[in-house]
Amino acid sequence: MAKLLSRLRQGLLPAVPVPWSNGGLDQPALAAYVRWMAQYPVAGVAVSVHTGRGRHLSPADRRRVLAAWRDGLADRVIVAGAWDEASAVEARDGGADAILVFPRRDDPVAYHERLSRHLPVILFYLYEAAGGVAWSLDTLGELLALPGVLGIKVATLDSVMTFQDIAARVRDLPGKLLITGEDRFLGYSLLLGAEAALIGMGAALPDLQAELLTSRVNGDWLRFVQLTALCDDFARVTFRAPMEGYVRRMLWAAAADGAIPRDACAGGAPCARGCRLTSSGSVASSLAISPGTSAKRTGSTSPLAFSAMTCLIPSARARGSSPSMPTSSRPTGRPDSPLWCSRR
Repeated sequence: MAKLLSRLRQGLLPAVPVPWSNGGLDQPALAAYVRWMAQYPVAGVAVSVHTGRGRHLSPADRRRVLAAWRDGLADRVIVAGAWDEASAVEARDGGADAILVFPRRDDPVAYHERLSRHLPVILFYLYEAAGGVAWSLDTLGELLALPGVLGIKVATLDSVMTFQDIAARVRDLPGKLLITGEDRFLGYSLLLGAEAALIGMGAALPDLQAELLTSRVNGDWLRFVQLTALCDDFARVTFRAPMEGYVRRMLWAAAADGAIPRDACAGGAPCARGCRLTSSGSVASSLAISPGTSAKRTGSTSPLAFSAMTCLIPSARARGSSPSMPTSSRPTGRPDSPLWCSRR
């Protein structure tokens, strides 16, 4: 446990989505994604969790996804989603190092204790609209006291107060790791004491997010503020209503970042109800792209949204590659979306 904790500490673990095309898992695109991610300084990845839609994949596809990441990131930490003993055993047999356990309301202590017999457990405090459970601080204390629990990932979406309260509780428990899942306030969650990040936003631009964690550790506050501003802007246009659409948006972002081919996010991986609310119009609105943006060169799959990503990602990389950039510097565009690109 101690060795695993040290490998996780101060690290970024992208929660990776599943490349999907023609109604099924796109294995060549998955292999390309693994190779792409391996070049970046990530501590590992999380597969078959909320972003990876593990509960909606077939067992055979889950095994393929886990095997691809385990083989391609042999020296890094692989966290797999688990929601019952069968999925925990599947993760263990597939070579995962730990499991992120989906929350359950009924008898959570016994539930997590059972799953921890198979692999070290990361608790998952997930906001209720996404299927999470608002455990009390006393219940969290009982869960964190379990010997097989490494720590807790906190993903409240937008509740700073809840994150503050949980962070304070974890600080009183030496040897337990606070992992942020807060895409929308990543930098602030690190200031509150999070020592690692397991986030869907890491599916694209992982190097800049890993550098954010490093700048916090090193006390490089100018760079920390610059990267926090960049990540906040990125999260604002990817993690917003309809919230379940963030999985598709992150696939588009990964494609725009060169991680996967564009057609590997055309069909959409299986997802919870509401995921396919991300039509061209709704995503164009959520990304705040110009109504006049040309869609001719972007094909048939949500062209306006993907066109926006092809502007957003290079813009973010340009900002991130300029350490001397003033934090007030922004690309020109609509004031409510600093990463908006007006390219026609």
